[in-house]
Amino acid sequence: MTGKKSFVAKVEEAILRFTKPDYMDSKRSVDDFLKDKLNAQEKPVKSIFKSIDIDGMQVFTFGDVNSKNTILYIHGGAFIGQINYQHFLFCFLLSRKLDAHVLAPVYSLAPANKAEQTYELITGLYKKLIKGNDLTVMGDSAGGGFVHSFCQYLKTIDLPQPQKIITFSPWVDISMSNTPYGSDDDPILGEIGLREIGKSWAGSWDTKDYRVSPLFGDNSNLPDTLIFAGENEIFYSDIKKYVENLKNDGVDVKFIVGPELFHIYPLFPIPEARTAFNELKKEIID
Repeated sequence: MTGKKSFVAKVEEAILRFTKPDYMDSKRSVDDFLKDKLNAQEKPVKSIFKSIDIDGMQVFTFGDVNSKNTILYIHGGAFIGQINYQHFLFCFLLSRKLDAHVLAPVYSLAPANKAEQTYELITGLYKKLIKGNDLTVMGDSAGGGFVHSFCQYLKTIDLPQPQKIITFSPWVDISMSNTPYGSDDDPILGEIGLREIGKSWAGSWDTKDYRVSPLFGDNSNLPDTLIFAGENEIFYSDIKKYVENLKNDGVDVKFIVGPELFHIYPLFPIPEARTAFNELKKEIID
């Protein structure tokens, strides 16, 4: 992708910068946030979209179960934010434009829950889906990072890989070890907050364990992979490193960069997102 960001994208970025959570850039704020969230009770997610129960986990579904393609979508939110309207709309568009049955699980979140618990839930769901139609595993941000880790993990439990991996701005190193990150330039995320949230999500696992930070994992024999990232986002340098790892491990990977764009830009109502969707069509339909 070439050129500079659109006027609409500039407006969207300004809005995001204005609403950036305090806990992303303050140790005291993120500690207070995690403490409050730990004491809060998780409730079933309500939406106009349909959800079903699969082994005790709420799973939202979009499109026809008999569609040509199946997509398992792992939503982002730094492992602390629940699936929201932005994810719902994006999954709905995926189902309509890609002739796909999309499943988006409501997985366990930090700090009350840890990565290990979510692995158990998603593995059970994956075993059911891999038996069906062509399966693409997709995710954004934290969910994207989980997707890459999960597919590395599949090799250790002798489960087949999906047909494709597609992620948007994946969080590939929750240890945030590749400093400096330039948090002031990112309108959504911040190094201080992410570092503490990453520790909470990892639980007893090291934050450089591949199961939470795929940057440090083995990618050999993974399926064709498509990754989107914004040039100006905090994860950009880590994602570039991970793409190089994929290439070195022999994975057929395509890396699409949004010039001057922000985190998970394909999920926003901006002209650049339409271009990203065209790339998705090429990858899944063409």
